[in-house]
Amino acid sequence: MPLTGAYARFPQFRWRSASVNRIEDRINDCFLRSLNGSALAWDDPAMRDLVAYLAFLSRGVPVGDSASVAADSGVAGDTVEGARVFQEKCARCHGRDGGGSTAGSLFPAVWGPKSFNIGAGMARIRTIGAFIRRNMPRDLPGSLSEAEAGSVAAYITSRPRPDFPGKEHDWPCGHRPADVPYQTVTGDCRLTGEASRTARP
Repeated sequence: MPLTGAYARFPQFRWRSASVNRIEDRINDCFLRSLNGSALAWDDPAMRDLVAYLAFLSRGVPVGDSASVAADSGVAGDTVEGARVFQEKCARCHGRDGGGSTAGSLFPAVWGPKSFNIGAGMARIRTIGAFIRRNMPRDLPGSLSEAEAGSVAAYITSRPRPDFPGKEHDWPCGHRPADVPYQTVTGDCRLTGEASRTARP
């Protein structure tokens, strides 16, 4: 989940919204989905600070450069093995019930009412599986095998989490990834202006 270069990749067409997003849109997407919270106004000082920080992290990265983007791996796994690995290697930080640690926000909930919601990218098995494989456990990143990471991802994504109202309208023009854990309805899709010039099937 590298942030280096993220600023340089926006504005960007995103199939999930079937529109061209600015960096502010993507930040608010994180607040709404990954943090299950509220969006910031574009003129909020906190939004300005976040955009400035992302720009700082992207200094020297050419606009549109995608070299720093790590592709999702094709991890897959089974939930029974995932539950075992989670209890053995993940529960000490994220809690046996997935609710996070009382030690603070360093160890967030991975399911339950305080977790990211179903509309978050982390609710997709490929996204969270690739993240786990490269970054977890926090004190031994990369120590899980691809099979273990895939099984933990399958287990975590099978657990309950908050809903995201309106999720059925994601990917209105199609191109919904196979691992999205909810159904969507292809709507009245009209790509106009910049979106029609930027979109690729």
